[in-house]
Amino acid sequence: MEHIERDVVIIGAGPSGLTAARELKKAGHSVAVLEARDRVGGRTHTDVVEGAVLEVGGQWVSPDQTALIDLLDELGLDTFSRYREGDSVYIGPDGKPVRYTGEMFPVGEHTRQEMERLTALLDRLVGEAGPEAPWNHPDARALDTVSFHHWLRQQSDDEEACNNIGLFIAGGMLTKPAHAFSALQAVLMAATAGSFSNLVDEDFILDKRVVGGMQSVSERMAADLGEDVILSSPVRTLRWNGPDGGDGGDGVIVVSDTTTVRARYAIVAVPPNLYSRISYVPPLPRRQHQMHQHQSLGLVIKVHAVYATPFWREDGLSGTGFSAESIVQEIYDNSNHEDPRGTLVGFVSDEKADAMFELPAHERRETILASIAEFLGPQALEPEVYYESDWASEEWTRGAYAASYDLGGLHRYGRDQRTPVGPIFWSCSDIAAEGYQHVDGAIRMGKRTAAALHEALAEGLQSAAPGKGN
Repeated sequence: MEHIERDVVIIGAGPSGLTAARELKKAGHSVAVLEARDRVGGRTHTDVVEGAVLEVGGQWVSPDQTALIDLLDELGLDTFSRYREGDSVYIGPDGKPVRYTGEMFPVGEHTRQEMERLTALLDRLVGEAGPEAPWNHPDARALDTVSFHHWLRQQSDDEEACNNIGLFIAGGMLTKPAHAFSALQAVLMAATAGSFSNLVDEDFILDKRVVGGMQSVSERMAADLGEDVILSSPVRTLRWNGPDGGDGGDGVIVVSDTTTVRARYAIVAVPPNLYSRISYVPPLPRRQHQMHQHQSLGLVIKVHAVYATPFWREDGLSGTGFSAESIVQEIYDNSNHEDPRGTLVGFVSDEKADAMFELPAHERRETILASIAEFLGPQALEPEVYYESDWASEEWTRGAYAASYDLGGLHRYGRDQRTPVGPIFWSCSDIAAEGYQHVDGAIRMGKRTAAALHEALAEGLQSAAPGKGN
């Protein structure tokens, strides 16, 4: 067991923890980053499967994600645009694929009007609530105690419109059924993208990708930090307020499988569903225990299918498809930069993912590919490489894409989710305002947390100086 001392110890080497460590180190503070996995990147992971490079985790960059864009520039990483030329495909309740162009699905006139009206209503609520503190909205409690599913149906009698609007936040983002989270949580999700209109515009929200994969952002930051990043080192115990816990002393002692770090502050930079994997001595306050039990990740199967060529382009298709009714609810052309092969990515979310995981692997593959073929034709049935990202089975994640609250949880606990507990600070995309559940939000939280700790460390140095009370 190695014993080291640092100003700040960071638990988790994802984009948020590494950003915080990098900012603190640039400000002159010493850091150690402890990571349970044998790699950095957290929920971003670029892997090679049967010779195909796949973005197993988070991957897209949208124009509003300025914190991420600025970091990409700083790290010297390039981006490329997602392929989107040609027609998209929509499959409605009748099960028939329909080609279309533009943002609006090819639905009936009444459904179109209802979708536009619901979008305008959500945009208004987003403008009122904002991403920073939606729990302060005058109707926060009312919005937080009704499910998004039922709220939509209170606003509209058009089931197709409600399902399509629900798709973008439920299956598309929170990866939970729309009856499992509140209307306020939906408003927050849209607010973090600037508007609901932005969230439903795939050309905006899924604009670009990083050449070499999103994980390279974390890899570049980790390279800058060098030996301060310690892998394969899951943290088991965090002692705070002194080495014996609660004795009135300062700082923390963090014990992992390989390393014990004594530091003045700790940053817990993992998703909230993993907070309880650490034993806190003394225990965290009651409100923290309660809050963490009301936050959970969703469930999604991210499906990768690689073909010899992007055959759909020959038919004038973009590779984009949507259907609230289908097993695969959305698909996109996910071909790599300057790769002649064609790659599709599809998403099977929440209860549909439950159903797929009940099938044997070969049946699940056949069922999912058959769903993709409904959008793009029979050639989709025979990929050269097929892979399913299953983050829910990953020991140090256990879900996707990020944590959200159950009914009533956001307005009840949201105001405290970023509040430090003594020398313990929290930093992850799950509790970000702008960029919530995206790499951009992770970076914003890392910088925000590092700035707060820099100020605290600077104040500590001033108070310890001659003539400052010592």
